[in-house]
Amino acid sequence: MQASVAIPASAPTRLQRALDWVERIGNKLPDPALLFVLLLGLVALLSWALSGVTWSVLDPRSKAPLVINSLLDGESITAFFSSMVNTFVTFPPLGVVLVTMLGLGIAEHTGFINAVLRALMQVTVKSLLTPMVAFVAILSHYAVDAGYVLVIPLAGVIFHAAGRHPLAGIAAAFAAVSGAYSATFIVPTSLDPMLSNITMAAAQILDPAHQVSPINNLYFTASSSLLVIVLVWLITDKLVEPRLVRSTPVDGDTSQVPSFDALVPHERRAMWWALASMLLAAAVLTMTAIPEGSAWRAPSGALTANDAPLMRSIVPLIFILFLLPGVIYGIASGSVKSHRDIIAGMSKAMGLMGYYLVLVFFCAQFIWVFSQSNLGVLLAVEGAEVLRAANLPVGVTLIGITVLSAVVNILIGSASAKWTLLAPIFVPMLMQLGISPDLTQAAYRIGDSSTNIITPLMPYFPLVVVFCQRYVQRTGIGTVVALMIPFSLAYLVLWSLFLLGYLALGLPLGPGAHYAYPPPP
Repeated sequence: MQASVAIPASAPTRLQRALDWVERIGNKLPDPALLFVLLLGLVALLSWALSGVTWSVLDPRSKAPLVINSLLDGESITAFFSSMVNTFVTFPPLGVVLVTMLGLGIAEHTGFINAVLRALMQVTVKSLLTPMVAFVAILSHYAVDAGYVLVIPLAGVIFHAAGRHPLAGIAAAFAAVSGAYSATFIVPTSLDPMLSNITMAAAQILDPAHQVSPINNLYFTASSSLLVIVLVWLITDKLVEPRLVRSTPVDGDTSQVPSFDALVPHERRAMWWALASMLLAAAVLTMTAIPEGSAWRAPSGALTANDAPLMRSIVPLIFILFLLPGVIYGIASGSVKSHRDIIAGMSKAMGLMGYYLVLVFFCAQFIWVFSQSNLGVLLAVEGAEVLRAANLPVGVTLIGITVLSAVVNILIGSASAKWTLLAPIFVPMLMQLGISPDLTQAAYRIGDSSTNIITPLMPYFPLVVVFCQRYVQRTGIGTVVALMIPFSLAYLVLWSLFLLGYLALGLPLGPGAHYAYPPPP
């Protein structure tokens, strides 16, 4: 039987009333799919209106004067229609979500995930669920984008199973998976060498001999993970969940949510067989990846490089690592009678993705149009020029970099694409002010992470809306934005102060990193 939510309802605070207002206004917007269509039209009109303006700033990518491309001329219109299908099918999150959901669908349909969660609920203190979810969400950064598809929905399930509000679990996981994407533990993720390579290229515009370590922010991001876990814990339990209990009843189909009932003997045996198969598969993968000549390694020999087959195979590997235990659990427990039960699990998972596919189609078209227009580039370059002209103290300048990165992040979601655009402006500019590329990159990472969770233009945002609708049918953009604003503001303010404190104490940012430019001999 489902336990009741233990957090008592209370009179709303001023902040909670403000968030309620954000939710109401946000949910009065058109359906997200139509909203993307309207935004697409707005961008097209703006691009047409600004295409004839001569801009004095240079495009950091081409070094030529910045040009806004009109999307309403004949060539742009035909390019839009001719690329429409390819834009949809090559939208980066689409394949990640669908392939991962195939494996998850089998594991859920056979009862494997249900059994594991029920077992966890027997040994986990409910008051520690939030930090546990945040911890696992940060770990998911090593699996690239898989945390969006794995950790976020499972956090909703496990919170509901514990008698807590499921949207609170989804919010906590989303805040740690996406809002804290630059927080990691002591092992670097694929994002670290990617950003540092861009930083080094930007630094060499001014100093061709300057080198940047691929793990130049490692100590800072590792210590940031502890800050993130504490913030997610406090904000979820003290602010987000009490507001949800007061104003957002669960009214969705939760028939698949596991109960607190202990596993019966045959379910427990099946679960252990399934977990053993999962561990065996992981062990085989590890043993085949360790040798220096492993086919999983990149040509350079690295396992975590972007071109390493291991990193490119993360999603298919996750599919296998859920398919295998799901099937074994189903056979051992009796929930799988034939291969048709396996196909039924996949089909059911895909059936739940219908609305997401519609959202992705329109979201992909909008992002393509916005990218083609160069409006995002204009915002980034003009903002950086204002920051350069202000010539503020070091601490204030770093905060300015963080805030501007956060604003640009609302419109341009990709961390690497955004840094490719901003680094050639920020890095040389701050080097001339005596600020190292390592420190500039750290400030950028805070801004880049903080607003991921409040922009509907983030590619996985529509998926989070779909996850929430499982529990609260009226969930819209406003619901999710209102949930995530407290996390976003806390990250932006407290994480920035954390960086300034780090600077004041002189703690190392990472191996080979420095605060000042030129670096000390």
